[in-house]
Amino acid sequence: QVQLVESGGGLVQAGGSLRLSCAASGRTFSSYLMGWFRQAPGKEREFVAAISRSGEITNYADSVKGRFTISRDNAKKTVYLQMNSLKPEDTAVYYCAAKAVVAITYDYWGQGTQVTVSS
Repeated sequence: QVQLVESGGGLVQAGGSLRLSCAASGRTFSSYLMGWFRQAPGKEREFVAAISRSGEITNYADSVKGRFTISRDNAKKTVYLQMNSLKPEDTAVYYCAAKAVVAITYDYWGQGTQVTVSS
């Protein structure tokens, strides 16, 4: 079982930066692939970024590639999302999620943190 708690959201002007954190509980954090998703008002939840268990492999949605960076610290059981050059269209609730290697879908989700980018 993994419990996830996001933090770091807030209000920022376009062009600014934010760093989201997702702290995990449990002893097996390093065995999970971790991802960030977001959901804007009136829209479906969408994939943002993912990182492998070791942190060596990352994957990004085209809309954030080159602006966002996902990373993890397995010793601290935390995954991060560094967001630079933010745009108003990045406004959403951001969720982190954990996926076991053998799972088809993400098994565990955090409660989300709001990111609002003003123009």
